[in-house]
This record gives sequence, C-alpha cells and structure tokens, in this order.
Amino acid sequence: MIGAMNKRTLALAPVFALAFALPAMAEKIPLNELSNYLNGLGTMNGKFTQVNNDGSISTGQVYIQRPGRVRFEYNNDNTLVLASGGQVAVFDSKSNSAAQQYPLSETPLSIILAQNVDLGRANMVTGHSEQKNTTVVTAQDPAHPEYGNIQMVFTAGPTELRQWVITDNAGEKTTVILGEMAKGGSFAPSTFSINNEIARRN
Repeated sequence: MIGAMNKRTLALAPVFALAFALPAMAEKIPLNELSNYLNGLGTMNGKFTQVNNDGSISTGQVYIQRPGRVRFEYNNDNTLVLASGGQVAVFDSKSNSAAQQYPLSETPLSIILAQNVDLGRANMVTGHSEQKNTTVVTAQDPAHPEYGNIQMVFTAGPTELRQWVITDNAGEKTTVILGEMAKGGSFAPSTFSINNEIARRN
C-alpha cells in the first residue's frame, strides 16, 4: 500500500464527499481528544472504498487491530495488504513475484497504528482545521517527514474516523473511505500473519 501498488494502497485523498448525514454546525475536535480516541481503538472491521492515485476505485473489507496490525481485503481481487510485526506486505494479484515488504514505520499509516498516538508531539501535526462539519488533521513522522503524511477526517458526536488520505514519499495519494465499523471482538492470529499468507500462496 505504499508505492505503485504498495504506496498507493495506503495513501488517501479527500476526493469523495462523506456519504453520511452531518450536524449543521461543528467545531474542530481538539488534538488531545483525537489522540485519546485513536488510543482507545482496539479492534474494528468494516467495508472501505479506496480511490487510488490514478483515479481507479476499489472496495473491500478492512480489519484493524491496534497497535500495529491491519488487513485490507479487496473485492473481486486476490490482492491483499497486511501489516504486522512492524512490516507491511503487499500481495499483488497481478504479479507472480513474492509479496513486496517494507517497514511499517516508513508509511504514515503507522501514525494511526502506533502503540501510543500523540498528535500533540512537536512537528507531528502540520494541519488541524474544521472543514464542512468535519475535523481534518494532517500528520507526519516528525523525525522523517520525507516518508509522507496522512490526512485524517473525523466527525464528532461521537468522534469517529471516517477517512484518511496518505501522500507517500513519491507524492502519490490514496484515499480510503471507511464504512460503518464494527468495534470490539477478536480476530484469529492468522488474520494478520504475513508468513501464513506467503505459505498459503506458494
């Protein structure tokens, strides 16, 4: 999800209007509240829509287990993106080569999946505004801004993460729009196992 297929898959840009009713008035949500919200997320799963850098659209199911784990399954496609153990693996259905792997720390998605999200950290947040009754936060790794950034869109009452946009180190954007997410519960360890998926596909 960070590069042609890999960098694009985890990158996102707000090109879609949010497909749900929003309150008439809204104030931007403070960064400490957003940090607490993200740190309070454990497991969640639901449908997502992805807009790639080339304008193509994909849909599928996403599974998130904080910290450090995510699984993107794509409809009508054997492509799969997994993050676990500090690595991201992209299994591309159009390629016969092995999965592309790279450190999770080198993608802005790591900001959401971190053990401790602190949006108040110096030089992490480069944008924080209210836009069309949503709170939009742009964040980067303060130590490595060259890795790109993630723009997160939140709604209030209660606070919910609705979409994110990752701009990778090549300037390519990918937008992921989340559907209604089921929170709580547990996933089998194999859900996020990169090695299991490599063995299954060999």
